[in-house]
Amino acid sequence: MKLSHIDENGRANMVDIAEKKHTLRTARAEGLIKMKPETLKTIRENSAKKGDVLSAAAFAGIQGAKKTWELLPLCHNIPIDKVDVRFEFITEDSLKIESFASCEYKTGIEMEALSAVSIAALCVYDMCKAVDRSMVIEKIRLLEKTGGRSGEFKAL
Repeated sequence: MKLSHIDENGRANMVDIAEKKHTLRTARAEGLIKMKPETLKTIRENSAKKGDVLSAAAFAGIQGAKKTWELLPLCHNIPIDKVDVRFEFITEDSLKIESFASCEYKTGIEMEALSAVSIAALCVYDMCKAVDRSMVIEKIRLLEKTGGRSGEFKAL
């Protein structure tokens, strides 16, 4: 399999998208952050000393998606149409983070969806680390993507 970000000499290469067509592209990603039950209870009750953890994390995730091209050297700066970050309390010690991102452009938006989840999780950690440094961010993955030459992808 040929990697698109490696040239014929094995060097890093930014993919040339000049000839690609604009198509609607979407991506969804998810991740988990596990923590002590009392930490999650503090988030659920919106009683963290630093403020509203989930609102701050949603904003951070959106901002992270918008800055993906600045953080990952071979990502294109794409015109993002939508980013949404949502949270779900799934167990007494686990918070699920899910993102959705879309654009109409020449290249995909998967990395922006993954960045949104990652940065939202880091924001939760940052806002709660004073009471729980044992939090674990895990299982960040692409759930699905649409559009582009490679077509659709859905995680199993």
